[in-house]
Amino acid sequence: MTDPDSTQRMEGLLAVSRALAAAPDMGVFLNNLITACAELTGCEIASVLELEEDGKQLRFLAVPWFYLEALQTLKVPLKESIAGRAVRTGKPVVVPDAAADPGHFRGIDQAAGFTTRSLAAAPIVYQDEVLGALETVNKVADAPFTEQDIEALAALASYAAVAIHITRLVRKSEKVVDEMNRLDRMKSEFIAIASHELRTPLGLILGHSTFLREVIQPEHRPEMEIVVRNAMRLKEIVENFSNIDNVRRGMATLRRRVFSLKRAIEEVRDSFYQETHKKGLSLRIETGEDPLMVEGDADKIAIALSNLVQNAVTFTNAGGHILIAAEPMPGYVKVSVIDDGIGIPLKDLPHIFERFYQVETHLTRKHGGMGLGLSVAKVMIEMHGGRIWAESVEGKGSNFTFILPLSPGEPPPALSS
Repeated sequence: MTDPDSTQRMEGLLAVSRALAAAPDMGVFLNNLITACAELTGCEIASVLELEEDGKQLRFLAVPWFYLEALQTLKVPLKESIAGRAVRTGKPVVVPDAAADPGHFRGIDQAAGFTTRSLAAAPIVYQDEVLGALETVNKVADAPFTEQDIEALAALASYAAVAIHITRLVRKSEKVVDEMNRLDRMKSEFIAIASHELRTPLGLILGHSTFLREVIQPEHRPEMEIVVRNAMRLKEIVENFSNIDNVRRGMATLRRRVFSLKRAIEEVRDSFYQETHKKGLSLRIETGEDPLMVEGDADKIAIALSNLVQNAVTFTNAGGHILIAAEPMPGYVKVSVIDDGIGIPLKDLPHIFERFYQVETHLTRKHGGMGLGLSVAKVMIEMHGGRIWAESVEGKGSNFTFILPLSPGEPPPALSS
């Protein structure tokens, strides 16, 4: 015949197992687990203790609510407690008479106003790592702990191990998120400070160097051209800083008007004539006869497109080709900047629109830039309700594409290739 007590224990363990799978909160699960532990072992109360990071103390992770305030801050020594003995040995410990055991930590009884008569503890182990201990205290009617009690305690300890492991993973993920948020705030503060502090001195440098370029002796003009050209590069960086900061603070606005995207593409192409000619690149456009009239902020679209073209120019070697192609779609217009440059490694492709992301490390990079151009382009396009994405094959080139709605209110288009 089947032992009724054994069947009851099995049903109780199955209920705890189902609760673990369905538990929305590990704290709730552990509280349910200690309640089940007390019931299945026939004891007054049970508790879960977690080994702290220093490996020297235990702390209560789950106790009955009426002892929570007294015990939640109590530290239990690893070497002078029954729970610590279970943790150190990695085996269940049974103490039939706590008063006679010198290893019993009486600080718990003093803090809770409780008298421990007997107790059993099982180590909580996850993948060979001891995480803490599960204790059950005061067998009802001072009965002795049975082998079945210890088996139930060990089984419940394995469930507690999973719960504590999950809790620790959650803690680690929260720390990572907090650190990422802290770094993101630092980035944002750096952007705001840099864009503000650099703007005035840079304006003075550009103004005076442009003036001097016109009045100095011809033999010194090449050097002044270098000053002006590099000051303009700094100006672009500062403008990218400012654009990012304005969006972050919610100060970026769109000055919408109907304009010809075809004409905007032609103007961007013309603005890169000297740079592409000097580097020996071919830059052409394919827009067809349609003027591609869209409603939006022409300046911000031009910034986005210019940043994509600048990226193509930077990462395309001499003799390479760049194409700006645009075509109408139902409700949208599609624009692509295609090059046969060095391409983007597959591992970097998901991150290229992130602020300050560099495909090359600071030790090996051969190309300039702050890693802001593509993130600015993404912001500008998404402000219009558009979408932007990239395709690339390392060593063969890249294709950056964005889709813009022809007018406000169009639902966002799905990403496509």
